[in-house]
Amino acid sequence: MFRKRTNTVSHEHILSQPVSASDQNVSAFQLLRPYWRVTLAAFLGWFLDAFDQVALLLCLPDIGKDLGVSLTAMGIIITAQSVGRVVGNTGWGWLSDRYGRKLTFMIGVIWFAVFSGATAMTWTYLAMLVVQFMFGIGFGGEWTASAALLMESVPPRARSLASSLMMSGYECGFFAAAAAQAIILPIWGWRALFLIGVVPALLAIFIRRGVPESPVWLKIQSMPKQQIQRRKFGFRLDGAALQALIFMAFVQFQNAAIYSFYPTFLRSDRNLSPADVFPFIAAYCIGSLLGKPLCGVLASRFGDRTVFMLYFALTALGIWPFISAHSMTVMLAGAFGVGMFGNSIFALVPHYLSQRFPSETRSLGMGTSYATAALGQGVAGFLVPMLGALYGLPTAIIGSVLVGTVLVAAVVSYKPPVLPGARMEGEEEHAVG
Repeated sequence: MFRKRTNTVSHEHILSQPVSASDQNVSAFQLLRPYWRVTLAAFLGWFLDAFDQVALLLCLPDIGKDLGVSLTAMGIIITAQSVGRVVGNTGWGWLSDRYGRKLTFMIGVIWFAVFSGATAMTWTYLAMLVVQFMFGIGFGGEWTASAALLMESVPPRARSLASSLMMSGYECGFFAAAAAQAIILPIWGWRALFLIGVVPALLAIFIRRGVPESPVWLKIQSMPKQQIQRRKFGFRLDGAALQALIFMAFVQFQNAAIYSFYPTFLRSDRNLSPADVFPFIAAYCIGSLLGKPLCGVLASRFGDRTVFMLYFALTALGIWPFISAHSMTVMLAGAFGVGMFGNSIFALVPHYLSQRFPSETRSLGMGTSYATAALGQGVAGFLVPMLGALYGLPTAIIGSVLVGTVLVAAVVSYKPPVLPGARMEGEEEHAVG
């Protein structure tokens, strides 16, 4: 399946292929094993992103109380972070296409670590808006570069699995943040959670020393400039690219409606303490941790579209008990089910997006797609509490999730005539899915 690597590809990459990718009897797990460093780096980047972002979501009532603002005003802070992600996704995507996935990945990690720590030192509402906007820039940039690096580094048959493992980092970060707030928040307050956010800067050292550059990006750089044929900025807005942009806006709106105000809902509508919230967050995270690898395995066999539709249907069925139940047992089961199906479809996002852009502008295309996701999250961050003030938070969450699910399912049903990224440089056959 793979031709011999060119001299521009690192020696580590050449040596890390003891298993022939053309052997169809080899499992995706075996194919992925030699690429554990880049997979781990992408996983950890998303884990640390999630910890910092979820710490904000878990502490919304406490931060709002300290700053003297309402829940709707705190929702605008989420929107400000989302706007920052738009800048980070597109700007870092452009930088990644020009200067490499690895360098951009490292800069993104350091950036969001700095502004996560700065959150702990913020004392006014206006300053919080600015800091979270800046945090969003690093948050978006880190994902853009790491996702492109991972998808271009692993064999085609392992991409769905690698995608799911990377995106599982979010649930691990979510779980870690929930556990940390249950212990730290009652004793030291919300600022202590964000001081932990400086730790991600250490990941940059691992990336620098242990992670090779994308072989696809290196191969493109070795070509004569006249053969690259890429614009100075931008990518072709064909059917596949437009589908990626619209898909990410709708799927992130749906997903943000599920989880952004869930901790607040548990504390305000179910009158739970920060410690009592933890079991439900844990059930949600465990469900997603199990659902994402399963999602990747199913997609490797049946294709992305089939798995998306199945998970969308299960999400629509599960959202009512997730929000409306009062029994502890049903609430825990609902959190587990929505985590396993409602959130797990994000396992396929890096793979899904990477197929819809050519290698020359893949990172910019994926980044811009994730920028539209940030806009979707920003809309949810404003709309859900606004509707909640009118109709109640449970009704606002359920209605937003159902509308978002229908919209994203309609987008996924479209079949682009061409997937420009289904075959990457150095491959002799198309990627599965």
